Amino acid sequence: MAAVAAATRWRLLLVLSAAGLGVTGAPQPPNILLLLMDDMGWGDLGVYGEPSRETPNLDRMAAEGMLFPNFYTANPLCSPSRAALLTGRLPIRSGFYTTNGHARNAYTPQEIVGGIPDSELLLPELLKEAGYTSKIVGKWHLGHRPQFHPLKHGFDEWFGSPNCHFGPYDNKARPNIPVYRDWEMVGRFYEEFPINLKTGEANLTQIYLQEALDFIKRQQAAHRPFFLHWAIDATHAPVYASRPFLGTSQRGRYGDAVREIDDSVGKILHLLRDLSIAENTFVFFTSDNGAALISAPRQGGSNGPFLCGKQTTFEGGMREPAIAWWPGHIPAGQVSHQLGSIMDLFTTSLSLAGLEPPRDRAIDGLDLLPTMLQGRLTDRPVFYYRGNALMAVTRGQYKAHFWTWTNSWEEFRAWISAPGRTCRASPPTRRRSTPSCRWSSTWDETPGRGSPSALPAPSTWTHFARSPRLSGSTRRPWSLDSPSSMCATGRS
Repeated sequence: MAAVAAATRWRLLLVLSAAGLGVTGAPQPPNILLLLMDDMGWGDLGVYGEPSRETPNLDRMAAEGMLFPNFYTANPLCSPSRAALLTGRLPIRSGFYTTNGHARNAYTPQEIVGGIPDSELLLPELLKEAGYTSKIVGKWHLGHRPQFHPLKHGFDEWFGSPNCHFGPYDNKARPNIPVYRDWEMVGRFYEEFPINLKTGEANLTQIYLQEALDFIKRQQAAHRPFFLHWAIDATHAPVYASRPFLGTSQRGRYGDAVREIDDSVGKILHLLRDLSIAENTFVFFTSDNGAALISAPRQGGSNGPFLCGKQTTFEGGMREPAIAWWPGHIPAGQVSHQLGSIMDLFTTSLSLAGLEPPRDRAIDGLDLLPTMLQGRLTDRPVFYYRGNALMAVTRGQYKAHFWTWTNSWEEFRAWISAPGRTCRASPPTRRRSTPSCRWSSTWDETPGRGSPSALPAPSTWTHFARSPRLSGSTRRPWSLDSPSSMCATGRS
């Protein structure tokens, strides 16, 4: 309650100060760090049950903060999910909905010509109202043409690329993906920023780490609140890591990349403590979508017990690792079974800054501060996502995961209550070892429903993903007919 009261106080003081009512000594709103991974799966961290337990810094971050085992992205592809995070809206509202070459999903490097529309209000644009300086480090992926540049959409600084590190390409017929510092192109992947596809060696994560550390130091010295969107792509195939981490993981090259990310997050949190700003800095760690199937198993992660992965709207493609950290505010060692979404980071960040979401458009994200600070669970009357054809819905006493083209709760209710209706047939190429869709009969039986609970002791973290609370009707994988089937089984 004290943390919530403090949050309310600074919001009031910010409003009074902005209104010119002579308030002095108004507290600075908290800094905001959103750490967004690329194609990292739900089961990739030790705290989520990865047996090698090679993520001590992220596991410690969870032990010092709050773990969200029921946290979802808004789409199983990179660009739509990133648009959802920065706008707080379902991707289809901003045009990120298809793989058409002229659509705004920026999925393929050079062919996609669309990007984030000018009509969308992005998080860094809105945070300016509260005096924030904003930087994005890493992958933008919301359009590579000049009108879609991140500095035209609220960010003050950028170091990274408009796309992923695809390539190498023919430098004349199809140039390699550029890397920018603000408006200036400072090189290209595989040229000025080499990636050795044979060994997996690249120094990009270290460069991105240094960009983050330098930005934090500069903003702290200037006493300015900051928003840092650290969107690195080391776990996106082709997977890479710097030389000190190559060959150090039990999980191969992908594990090397995860170990370097874990080390980098540890250094960022350590700097916040050294600068004595940890208690005034909100940090959230998650991924844009589930682990990739097409590059698995050598260059893909683990979706834990969940079916499928990236590019599918099954749980493996949509459910993501998520950790919130804010020392002195978020109670340590908590697990929240709040049904969360990447869109909630938009609304929550505005709430942290003392700002209201825009009222001239639909905002789909919820404010998670009551969950983080008070342990409250907020019911989402309808929670759905669209990708291939899947909509996941929760309402009242029910939770369902099913294949259908329904567009509303009323349509779903009519569909599911039709005479003889059980489950829509699964794709004919698969042999089912379990029913294609099942759901709990009461809200209390829904996996993960309940009040926040304490984080398991470190000795039990290996088994956390297998705990009864996280087991449920959608956990058992399909029995695959052949390696060419659409989905992997989700095993590490």
